[in-house]
Amino acid sequence: MIRLAWPDLGEEELAAIAEVLETGQLTMGPKVAEFEHGLAAACDVADAVVVSSGTAALHLAVLALGIGPGDEVIVPAYTFPATANVVALAGAKPVLVDVDPETMNVLPQAVTDAITERTRAVLVVHLFGRPARWEELEAAVPDGMALLEDAAGALGAQRGKRACGGLGRLGCLSFHPRKIVTTGEGGAVTTGDEGVAAAVRTMRHHGWSSDDMPTPGLNYRLSDVLCALGITQLRRLEALLEQRERLAAAYSERLPDGIRLPGADDGDRHGWQAYVVQLDRRNEALNALRGAGIEAQIGTYALHRLGAYAEQGPFPGADEVYERALALPFHNRLTRHDVDRIAEVLTSHVSE
Repeated sequence: MIRLAWPDLGEEELAAIAEVLETGQLTMGPKVAEFEHGLAAACDVADAVVVSSGTAALHLAVLALGIGPGDEVIVPAYTFPATANVVALAGAKPVLVDVDPETMNVLPQAVTDAITERTRAVLVVHLFGRPARWEELEAAVPDGMALLEDAAGALGAQRGKRACGGLGRLGCLSFHPRKIVTTGEGGAVTTGDEGVAAAVRTMRHHGWSSDDMPTPGLNYRLSDVLCALGITQLRRLEALLEQRERLAAAYSERLPDGIRLPGADDGDRHGWQAYVVQLDRRNEALNALRGAGIEAQIGTYALHRLGAYAEQGPFPGADEVYERALALPFHNRLTRHDVDRIAEVLTSHVSE
């Protein structure tokens, strides 16, 4: 079996966890601040606040802006459902807009067309690590409207010379095992806004502020054990990303014509959270890979084809990508032989 994903962990991570266990302070300790400092530097922002998951990061980002009932937030129609779910759970309305089938990222013109007097923010996804066209999105919204980054898969990615996670008013990261830096589960909010950072810190810890609890909050803390894991991973971010870039290049050399390969705009750096191609008869290709002992899955979801958001649409770009996108095995344990096996199955599929 060739696995879809495999986190890059080793002795350094084990030693870092053991060090925390020996202190007896497993949460709210010094490793939290150390991890946050490293993430802020990686995203070129003033502050980062670590939380229990990427979804928690998105949820707190929306709450920190005071978004709630009566408000609207624009969300891509093709993304993991958490991007829209956090808006709905805050009491606001996720307004879906279409994506560009080539980039799989949101269409700036669709954002402009969806803005109403109730629109409070746009949640922009750098899908699978490909940077969104940020300058076009900034031009697509009125001055003062918040652009938030769902950079769950884009740690290390760059739009031009600017780090993803540091482009918008807030950025949201994920450290799920399929991400380039993992803590098992975990996430972070990145921001240059001191007030927003303080609000996120308060809300992740039950609403406590100093010795008072002025507002109810949540328990979205990330433990020192998991932060220690993330610190060691973050130190290797550049090396991990370079390994994924080499693997992406190996795929591009071997995969046949007839398959749309992932990439980034000139001057950008892809974050390579996943390697997602597009091809005709995607479900047949998926079954062929699985039949050959190769794990693969669909890219992600067209939200308007899920029950929770079925009243919105149509979105032809999201439909096209949903029906054609295929995530291939992508991790640093893949061998040249593994990539050859995967390419052989897909070559046979395309030639049928």
